[in-house]
Amino acid sequence: MKRSKLMTIILVLSCCSVGNAHADWGSLIDDWSTKGKALLADESTTSAVSSLDIDTIISGLKEALAVGSRAAVDNVSQTDGYLSNELIHIAMPAELQQAGDLMRQFGLGAQADQFENSLNKAAEKAAPQATNIIVNAIKNMSIEDANKILNGADDAATQYFKENTSTQLTELFTPTVTDSLNEVGSTKYYNDLTAQVAAIPLVGENINLDLPSYVTEQALDGLFTMIALEEKKIRDNPAARTTELLQKVFSN
Repeated sequence: MKRSKLMTIILVLSCCSVGNAHADWGSLIDDWSTKGKALLADESTTSAVSSLDIDTIISGLKEALAVGSRAAVDNVSQTDGYLSNELIHIAMPAELQQAGDLMRQFGLGAQADQFENSLNKAAEKAAPQATNIIVNAIKNMSIEDANKILNGADDAATQYFKENTSTQLTELFTPTVTDSLNEVGSTKYYNDLTAQVAAIPLVGENINLDLPSYVTEQALDGLFTMIALEEKKIRDNPAARTTELLQKVFSN
């Protein structure tokens, strides 16, 4: 499909959809699908809306995603944002799970718990850095990207963020996580933990973990999980319109 044809369809569908203040995001997407088939079948379809209108529609989508993404980052960055959330809680690495279980059996559970808690604290401290990278990805979103997100699965925007920000976020998080691990005591707990279990046959002998990489990966997985939840809220409940632009795009 030519770009001009795609833009025409986006324009017409958008203006048909945003006028209904009571339609939820899922209904809006269903409406797009129905009207889209008719428009694709009509070769005479022409643009009746100005470029300013499409800019407004796309800006509204971008602002909605920015609001949701900031909410997700704020959520994981708060005190115990990872630690107290079962969805994203960072568990002890698999390599240390058996060792941790054994330590608890021998009355060393406090050290194991302190180590696991410190991993979550390190992720919590690194998370605020994600905002600028994610917001920049939203700003650089093309019309085609926006159309795919509007017509995609519940986590289409989250998948877009993963594809476009994961490398940068990993590079940004790793040194901060490393510093945070040292600051909150994870490295010390890890060294103490491995020292305690070093003599345990077939357990202590096989502990060789890149701790910063593990926490960085888990921190980003947790962040994207929360972004996906915020995205679903946007799709299910566009009534959460916190800015003038969102009200303009998604209301009468």
